[in-house]
Amino acid sequence: MRGRTVLVTGASAGLGAAFARIYASAGWNLILTARREAALAVLAAELTDAHGVTVTVLVEDLADPQAPSRLVEAIAARGLTVDGLVNNAGFSRTTGFLQTDPAQHAAMLQVMLSAPVALSRLLLPGMVERGFGRILNVASLAGQMPATGGDTLYGPIKSFLIKASQGLWLETRGTGVHVTALCPGYTLTEFHDVNGSRDQVSSAYPAWMWQTADHVARVGYDACEADRPRVTPGAMNTVLATLGKLLPDSVALNIVAGHARRLKRI
Repeated sequence: MRGRTVLVTGASAGLGAAFARIYASAGWNLILTARREAALAVLAAELTDAHGVTVTVLVEDLADPQAPSRLVEAIAARGLTVDGLVNNAGFSRTTGFLQTDPAQHAAMLQVMLSAPVALSRLLLPGMVERGFGRILNVASLAGQMPATGGDTLYGPIKSFLIKASQGLWLETRGTGVHVTALCPGYTLTEFHDVNGSRDQVSSAYPAWMWQTADHVARVGYDACEADRPRVTPGAMNTVLATLGKLLPDSVALNIVAGHARRLKRI
């Protein structure tokens, strides 16, 4: 893939940085975006030194509805062409629907739902026209399970992202564009530190349920290259996703209620 360019959102750390390293190792040039410029600059220097790729840093906050358009305009102004898009930016609030500021709900919807849709709509036409493209949407195992209390909007947002990815996969078949929804379970990143749930999730679930960011990113990259519409890393996560579809709602909701109680969210 040498000479191709991928845009990675939420790239300053964790899974986003893992994606950046995998794409760079495969010869992709990178456009990295997130809110933290210093962390992006450090990662950019690392990838340039290690792989000799070109890395462009663009600082944006995807909670701003105008951010996707600004990003695409800034990319075009630099004469760059986007061949791949990794929608990875995350957002979570676990304080309950009524206890969370509505502005935070709006920001969460913007970052994890509206921004991936907007970026895909802005960048996909060029990919189709050129006959090559990759869109990797980071969803979640939560999108394949009944929604839980406490983080009430998270699962539904991820379900939307899975279905939207599958629809785009159908629409782009035969065009040279691959679209994949990546559905990881618990992953060792700073995500749970940011949303304040590190102590709860670390004590609620054993170490064997956790996967590394490098492993999850590799599974996502390989699945997108293979043009798989959806992938769930880990055998146990695949089992859980299957149970989420097969169990009666009454049983499944009681199971996820226990999950929420263990995490002290309800």
